[in-house]
Amino acid sequence: MITRVAWASVTRRPLTTILCVLLITFGTSITSLLLLVNQQMEQKFANDLAGTDLVLGAKGSPLQLVLSAVYHLDAPTGNISLAEAAPYLESPLVKQAIPLAYGDTYAGYRILGTTADFLDKYGGTLASGRVFTEPMEVVVGAEVAQQTGLKVGDTLLGAHGETADADVHADHPYTVVGIVGHAGNALDRLLLTPVASVWEVHGEHAHEHGDEEQGEHAHEHGDEEHPEHEAHANEPEEEITAVLLTLHSKRSVLTLPRVINQNTRMQAVLPALEINRLFYLLGIGTDALRLLGGGIMLVASISIFMALLDRMRERKHELAILRVTGYSRFQLFLLPVIEAGLLALLGYVFGLLLSRAMLWWVNFRAAADFKLIFSQTWQGNEVFVLLGTIALAVMAALFPAWRAMRVDVVAALRR
Repeated sequence: MITRVAWASVTRRPLTTILCVLLITFGTSITSLLLLVNQQMEQKFANDLAGTDLVLGAKGSPLQLVLSAVYHLDAPTGNISLAEAAPYLESPLVKQAIPLAYGDTYAGYRILGTTADFLDKYGGTLASGRVFTEPMEVVVGAEVAQQTGLKVGDTLLGAHGETADADVHADHPYTVVGIVGHAGNALDRLLLTPVASVWEVHGEHAHEHGDEEQGEHAHEHGDEEHPEHEAHANEPEEEITAVLLTLHSKRSVLTLPRVINQNTRMQAVLPALEINRLFYLLGIGTDALRLLGGGIMLVASISIFMALLDRMRERKHELAILRVTGYSRFQLFLLPVIEAGLLALLGYVFGLLLSRAMLWWVNFRAAADFKLIFSQTWQGNEVFVLLGTIALAVMAALFPAWRAMRVDVVAALRR
């Protein structure tokens, strides 16, 4: 019964109610969106790291190397010579080394040259088909298969680069031999093939480039012939983009990067360190948004306080009648508290809906630019947003509730 009276009071002044609900809606939507994105982003980054201690690649931005080789969200820093990297891949300090070779994409998804160990590292299990064994065979990630409709036995053509108008390698088709089940990490967004596939597709271009350089070199030296070097000149150097390294000990993680960075043309990067730096930088903007959401919630609680206090002043006569008709002081105390709770609940529900609408927009942009999708399902920590919203509303209602409980029945009825 008291709840029905509270609801009637809430709907009596719609403009004030709408203002309070809107403020709560904006505050809860910002807070909920930050919780959803932060939690899922940290989980995705942790899953994609998959025990990788070091990333070996071309010199350049360390963060760019990590984002490209571990999370597949950025362009690579360049290629490295397989011959130069080989001694470190076979080092006794290294427990596992997984080479990566980029070059092509399909429907915006990267075709990654690697080994079958990549599947095991990221917990990939085949939903159908088998693992690649020969060049130009490809295993398709779950998200790629879902978005493109690829299935075992299909053929596809890789495009050089990541732009929509990139050249297609029409003379080097890939054959789909396996589909990977959902892994919940970067594996879902990739097409895997042997490294030799990347060399085969791009070997012709490298060979033509090498012939041009050789011809220019011969012309500069009076067309002198060097038959002993001719075969070596025509053979392109084998290159890879990066290597994911897992080391035997934590001590090696500290010593091996220094050796590589000081003595080679490559760089070795600790991905965990770079990602921590990235989250620190992102955290500055996140904290600012949290403060904005908290400020809106504070303004909402003040508006609830003012609205309830004003209502209690206007409803002294009504409160006195309720008291005479059998309502206890505690019930009168509960009346504004329940009103505040109803406002908070309405704002929370609309805030959740608004946060999902904003997350849909984030997914639209992230899917197009980074092939990232955030789940819109309700997260357990969002219950704290609900509890915090109701707590602020109840605190705002305490003083008006105390005033309602202490209403002077005789004085109110005489008016």
